[in-house]
Amino acid sequence: MQTLFDTLPQVGEVVWIGLRPARKALMQVVSQVEATTESGLQGDRYQGRSGDRQVTLVQAEHLKVVASCLGSNDISAERLRRNIVVQGINLLALKNKRFCIGSAELEMTGLCHPCSRMETLLGPGGYNAMRGHGGITARVVTAGLISTHAAVRTLV
Repeated sequence: MQTLFDTLPQVGEVVWIGLRPARKALMQVVSQVEATTESGLQGDRYQGRSGDRQVTLVQAEHLKVVASCLGSNDISAERLRRNIVVQGINLLALKNKRFCIGSAELEMTGLCHPCSRMETLLGPGGYNAMRGHGGITARVVTAGLISTHAAVRTLV
């Protein structure tokens, strides 16, 4: 079974990056961001906080699922309030692994569960639509630059 967990040849790609400058503030869409071990993503409201939630990631494929659960054709990444949207790699397969995005090295620290704000941001049922599709949290292990179109790959 461990061999199956360790086999992850897929390489994903960053398709969107957003920063939350303050609680309840509008997301700022950027094309690149500096990730540091001490403070997470420069310009994000969690900057300067140590811990397991320096970066939040969600799969682009799940945006369609959440939209469908809400009876919509599309949902923008800004509304989910995650930092990085990736495609082409299963984020849950990164459990207990370190991975690179651009020149930064990160480590998955847990699941990014939805909060009650999803009801406001997505409408009635938003919280339940996000359940199981909220992505992951990570901490920065090695500082580096993360940009859109950067590869997302596991480290051996």
